[in-house]
Amino acid sequence: MPSRPILTATALLSLSLWLTPATAAPGADPFEGDPYQSHPWVDMRKEFLGPTAKAVFDDRVQVRGPAFAEDPMNVPITVSVKDLPGVDRIIVLVDRNPIRKVLEYQPLTALPSVSFRFKLEQASPIRAAARTADGVWHVGGTLVDSAGGGCTVSGATRKDGSWTQTLGLVSARVFDATPIPGEPAETATGSRLRLKVMHPMDTGLVGGIPAFYVNRLSVRDTQDKELLRLQTFEPVSENPVFSFDFPVKPAGALRIVGTDNNGNRIDARLE
Repeated sequence: MPSRPILTATALLSLSLWLTPATAAPGADPFEGDPYQSHPWVDMRKEFLGPTAKAVFDDRVQVRGPAFAEDPMNVPITVSVKDLPGVDRIIVLVDRNPIRKVLEYQPLTALPSVSFRFKLEQASPIRAAARTADGVWHVGGTLVDSAGGGCTVSGATRKDGSWTQTLGLVSARVFDATPIPGEPAETATGSRLRLKVMHPMDTGLVGGIPAFYVNRLSVRDTQDKELLRLQTFEPVSENPVFSFDFPVKPAGALRIVGTDNNGNRIDARLE
């Protein structure tokens, strides 16, 4: 008897991404122009961007990540919006995660860019939607392959119990901007803030461990003016690290405040 071909997880994902539903109306695009032709996209757009919101796919919203996630619990992603004025909010979504919303970022006085790591359950498009002042969502993305399982495994500090000793500790540093190649160093006026918050970031998808994660972070200046606001969700990686860019280096000390979903407060000062 001839053997049957075995479909890998990647092959199955490829099939699910590219096969058009049989129920689609003749001539209609069931994916609404989605370049990944992913079945979850239409419902995701309605749920996270709004049922009547306008969304357009836009190359100016750049999402960079690895082609393959070697560590599905720590997948590095950078979102950068270029030449798109008036961005007031960025939402990061993962089509095939059990928890699809990763974070929501309001740049305020910062630039519309953010870098972070997150947990990936299986191969999936990773999307960023940037809203402009006219209410339109501009969507970009990248496809990351993975062996999977990132959302349903405990982190290292949860396994060894060390999270109880470090919970809520913050380390941060401001770096001067890197000059544009070929331009004099004095033309680099911006800066990058990189911060790390110690937290287990439990998804609630591991037996006996409820969801426990940082849900809000805010960066403020010496006058307590809010420079950026970040809302995070369960898929963000354990002991999360974030990078933010500013057009002008913030003057004086910075204060980083936030909470987790259990009401624990985060409060640190960066001189």
